[in-house]
Amino acid sequence: MSQPTPIPSVSVTYARDGSSTRPNEMGMRPMQERAYQKRGEQYLLIKSPPASGKSRALMFIALDKLENQGLKQAIIVVPERSIGASFHDEPLSKFGFFADWKVEPKWNLCDAAGSDSGGKVDAVVKFLESGDKTLVCTHATFRFAMEKLGPEAFGDRLIAVDEFHHISANPDNRLGEHIRQLMARDKVHIVAMTGSYFRGDAEAVLHPDDESKFDTVTYTYYEQLNGYQFLKQLDIGYFFYSGSYVDDIANVLDSDLKTILHIPNVNSRESTQRGKDTEVSEILGVLGEWQGKDEVTGFDLVKRADGRILKVADLVDDGPDRHAKVMTALKDPAQKNNRDHVDIIIALGMAKEGFDWIWCEHALTVGYRSSLTEIIQIIGRATRDAPAKTCARFTNLIAEPDASEQAVTEAINDTLKAIAASLLMEQVLAPRFEFRAKHTSNGPAPGYDYGTAGYHQDATNVGYNSKTGQIQMEIKGLAEPKSKEANRICREDLNELVTAFVQDKPSLEKGLFAGEELVPEELTQVRMGKIIQQKFPNLDDEDREAVRQHAIAALNIVQQAKKSGNIGMSAISENTSLIDGVRKFALDMRELEIDLIDHINPFSEAYAILAKAMTEDRLKLVAEAIAAKRTNLSPEEAKDLAIRAFRFKKERGRLPSITAMDQWEKRMAEGAAAFVKYKSEGRYE
Repeated sequence: MSQPTPIPSVSVTYARDGSSTRPNEMGMRPMQERAYQKRGEQYLLIKSPPASGKSRALMFIALDKLENQGLKQAIIVVPERSIGASFHDEPLSKFGFFADWKVEPKWNLCDAAGSDSGGKVDAVVKFLESGDKTLVCTHATFRFAMEKLGPEAFGDRLIAVDEFHHISANPDNRLGEHIRQLMARDKVHIVAMTGSYFRGDAEAVLHPDDESKFDTVTYTYYEQLNGYQFLKQLDIGYFFYSGSYVDDIANVLDSDLKTILHIPNVNSRESTQRGKDTEVSEILGVLGEWQGKDEVTGFDLVKRADGRILKVADLVDDGPDRHAKVMTALKDPAQKNNRDHVDIIIALGMAKEGFDWIWCEHALTVGYRSSLTEIIQIIGRATRDAPAKTCARFTNLIAEPDASEQAVTEAINDTLKAIAASLLMEQVLAPRFEFRAKHTSNGPAPGYDYGTAGYHQDATNVGYNSKTGQIQMEIKGLAEPKSKEANRICREDLNELVTAFVQDKPSLEKGLFAGEELVPEELTQVRMGKIIQQKFPNLDDEDREAVRQHAIAALNIVQQAKKSGNIGMSAISENTSLIDGVRKFALDMRELEIDLIDHINPFSEAYAILAKAMTEDRLKLVAEAIAAKRTNLSPEEAKDLAIRAFRFKKERGRLPSITAMDQWEKRMAEGAAAFVKYKSEGRYE
């Protein structure tokens, strides 16, 4: 096999206007100010990327609820003990706020010894009986406290849940069940915070009825990165290797970059099976000549060929003395602004959520991790703003499928998941879309720049608002949402729908490898329609169709903009603006219609990149393995197509024809015929 070349699937540049880090007169950054404006809401969901200041936003909101809204106490719930440090005392009044944030040391249970189910639950009981105002504990401690005390004990209090995506609507998710119990009593205030409001297992975070009770504050990745002072570019890509990953890691591990390297789990197929400590030693050998360990920090010292000494923090070695020494050195507040404190961090299960190393320039992950959420969290380690840090990157190092492997199916699954993560991040990193139907009465909206040619009544107009980070786009025939909830979904939740769609394995397989057999509307209309029906069952048919059209438009326009702008299609990607790509796509179309958007395969550009990143033989192997699993229409698919055929008849006055030249009309006719057959066989209840 020839040496593989990393192909960025997306490379995005930002303006660096400094707005996202600029405080107001109360010391609040823009995201925090936006969240504080909703401080009176009983149920508040904050969706904001890593490093945007969610912890401090919560402090502002919690202090107002305690001082001005009559709540007794605030309980902050975090997924792991290390994140508890984010809620230590902060002198907020020093920057203009009316009070300081204080947590008595005995009430930050993340810093305390003892078990979550024992002494820490007793501490929660004592806190509830005390006159103190704030407590910090882990998700586990809170679960045990709820099981012991019940929801009645927490009335008239604020429950703030960090990393809210850890809960799910599944009844087996204990934390999620406890949140539902609290909401059922309706006696608490809840602030939920997350950088990724979706789960890797595709479970819903909240039941739709519960989710509708939350008011949402959304601060996008685009707003966050566009408003940085230093970081200008973010590259994301996947890199395929064969054999041992250690043999290929030199191709992607640049020791000039501050790097967090996540090695694979010892039980995964990417593991060399020689043991995690051996793998770390081999990686150190790739970097240079080992010189020993620093006595103070526990860091490994490695001498490169040019004589430079690298400081490597090994978080894989879980020996209690060594591990504690390295973690203490990494958390040393005196070194937070010292770029030269450490060069590379090697981790296994750590250094993801809440891990703050602003100097990280490269997050390198071997093997597909357990979920898209985890990928988002890892990417967040590299998206901190820091002086002289202009570029950051995430690379997913994945083993190529090999016909000789028994686990070829697993290898293909990892490949598909990596593509899904890439597609999702392309969506997450883009400006937010505001779609509107094309009407003759339309005109330019205040605050939007429509390019050098300005607004044209007879063309598809693309406006960009640099202050809000929104792209406004006109689409002929676009269905507009009617209800308040449908409008909210189109405004706030399109990324969640794109996530569910790209995680839908049948859609991904068909979109990538069906070739000329693919009828794109099967994906854009039927599959996406089904996902929306499952996720938002309370919407009526008209609103579901409007939401579907907005979601598919958001996904396909980003993909076509990438194609128009040639983003990420070469090893050295041009810094082409996504907005320019959107405008070029709109200009090429002249008049953009929703039917045209529905007729675009959302995965075609991902396949083009995959074809460059993978050898021809391995790509063929993947395609053949997926083709071997194809089956005829299932009863469920036939029913979905029959519904579309019925709509076709309402719109055109005739049923779709099985002999039609249009492939989508033909497929609807096939689906309707299959539906009649299955119904006669009693396949439907």
